[in-house]
Amino acid sequence: MINLDWKNLPFGYVKTKYNVRCYYRNGAWGELEISSSEDINMHMAATALHYGQEAFEGLKAYRGKDGKIRLFRVEENANRMANTAAYIRLAIPTVDLFVNAVKKVVQLNAEYVPPFESGASLYIRPLLIGTGPQVGVKSSDEFLLIIFVTPVGPYYKKGFSPIDIVIERDTDRAAPLGTGHVKVGGNYAASLPAQEKAHNLGYAAVLYLDAREKKYIDEAGTANFFAIKNNTYITPDSTSILPSITNKSLMQLAEYLGMKVERRKISVDELSSFEEAGACGTAAVISPINKVDDRENKKTYQFCKDCKAGPVSQKLYEHFIGIQYGEIPDPFNWVTILEEK
Repeated sequence: MINLDWKNLPFGYVKTKYNVRCYYRNGAWGELEISSSEDINMHMAATALHYGQEAFEGLKAYRGKDGKIRLFRVEENANRMANTAAYIRLAIPTVDLFVNAVKKVVQLNAEYVPPFESGASLYIRPLLIGTGPQVGVKSSDEFLLIIFVTPVGPYYKKGFSPIDIVIERDTDRAAPLGTGHVKVGGNYAASLPAQEKAHNLGYAAVLYLDAREKKYIDEAGTANFFAIKNNTYITPDSTSILPSITNKSLMQLAEYLGMKVERRKISVDELSSFEEAGACGTAAVISPINKVDDRENKKTYQFCKDCKAGPVSQKLYEHFIGIQYGEIPDPFNWVTILEEK
């Protein structure tokens, strides 16, 4: 294993040795290629550059106490990328192609998977782009799937610690029947102004409302929102929300641990009735929410006492990462253990 300051890694890019690539040309995917270059040679008229024909994913590899490397629900990421690709007319990678590429790039960079006790992980970024030149607005006929990896620390510097967020009404993350339900870069570019404004005000993230009525909760910045009430895990239902694999897993885990699960519309006014709230996603797993500020209506919804995560969020988080790192049994068969080469 290489020598890095594993316990102080940022959530950023660290160069590793290899990435893997696969090109789609003449109506078919080619062979998986191994590259040590960090650059992509692309035509200046590529559809990814002009019309946003681009999709990406995010998942992680973990090194357990037993030293083995684990992937978490990699097939779910393959399926979500396929859904995104179909929606924006990219060539669709098969599940086998996607999974084999992820396994290959992790095995090639196994020395960059952080040690168990560090609290860090290996972030895996699959990227699918239209590379063929087009001047008119139409789909490319050539595509590139590239997967790179980088070791990362916690998404938020304090790790599993409560965060403050603010309700955003001036911009929308995505429109109904738009691209909110797929993982495309444009959604995240559109969120940058609101995110910058929130950070300048001292908040970790924003809470978006539905674009039509500004009445219902959609997403918490780059993560799904959930709340806890009366032993029930509650999360929004909306056509504008990205289907989070973490959130899907937390719903299954909550039921497994004896909780009820509700996926439904959640009005802003309902925030005052929740016992706990959180944001969930690949990067941070769970970020407990300390408070939500509604600056427009001069209201604050407080969820944490003494800035400590609630007991249900704590239990879900510990059980979740316990499965990811192999510390507790995996009753759902979520984890894939890799052979190191």
